[in-house]
Amino acid sequence: MSTTFKETTKNLRFSEDRLGINYLGSANLPTATDDGKDIIGGLTQRPKSLPPRYFYDQKGSQLFEQICELPEYYPTRTEAEILQQYAVDVAQFTGACELVELGSGSSTKTRLLLDAYENQGYPLRYVPIDVSGEILEESAKQLLLDYPKLKVQGQVGTYEHALSQLTPTPLPKRMVFFLGSSLGNFAPEQCDRFFEQITGLLAPGDYFLLGIDLQKPKEILEAAYNDSQGVTGAFNLNMLAHLNWRFQGNFDLDRFTHQAIYNQSESQIEMYLHCQETHVVRLASLDLTVEFQAGESMLTEISRKFNVEQMQHYLNGRGLNTVQAWTDTKQWFGLLLCQIQRYS
Repeated sequence: MSTTFKETTKNLRFSEDRLGINYLGSANLPTATDDGKDIIGGLTQRPKSLPPRYFYDQKGSQLFEQICELPEYYPTRTEAEILQQYAVDVAQFTGACELVELGSGSSTKTRLLLDAYENQGYPLRYVPIDVSGEILEESAKQLLLDYPKLKVQGQVGTYEHALSQLTPTPLPKRMVFFLGSSLGNFAPEQCDRFFEQITGLLAPGDYFLLGIDLQKPKEILEAAYNDSQGVTGAFNLNMLAHLNWRFQGNFDLDRFTHQAIYNQSESQIEMYLHCQETHVVRLASLDLTVEFQAGESMLTEISRKFNVEQMQHYLNGRGLNTVQAWTDTKQWFGLLLCQIQRYS
């Protein structure tokens, strides 16, 4: 976010019926009282790993917004192209509905959906969910300036926590949407739990809009996660800085390097931090001391790549029937609109 943008929005005030933001305590971004069990578990297992939820402090969220603008990082612009072409179709399929976005960030692509619903004459009610309260609030205020009839009820927290706190919508239907390639960050068992919650939340006739990154040549995928400007590397390393601040740690970022590789057999990008020299790290508030060996790798994220037909079959098996599936001309990215069904 630029300074100009922050200065424009930080002092804006809106009526309670147009803007509400609910901070859900120790959600994805842990608070000072977070016990850090996931950090302890990840750093004491072999091989080591770190939970990707720690990417998203304020700086991490800003770095991810920069990643989305990189020439090598195709998912954001490719999905935006699909939405530009088909957002009106989405609005016509669903009719008037509350829009609930998981991982809203700066809500850039959301505008394409808001425009489509506004052009259909539907009421605009938007529920952004994100772990960065500052970015969510700034984005919400800018949206309220640009869409005078919009109402926003933001939720700051994890998907799981925020979804469980949703209140009944005053509109005829609800559409939860999960854009970008974030579903790929979930391991299969996490995916199963996620969709159990989604189908438990949605009522019959509600909708779910999903963006998925599709399988493609290794060289395209690896370039997207090892960009020439080093922004993805900075994003990966910033997790260590976040842990230093959050848990009184002494990670030396200069002792680690970023690398992303494509695991062909698992159809997933794997992002690592490689240790360059043997040393010891202390996280004082967790009473945790960890030894790192030179050459040791620490997994920080996976990004699975999907097949449209296989994903449709998976979703249909969970009561999310595909209404329509769209891809770009290169078939690099997919957008699936599903509707919830209940089986007796």
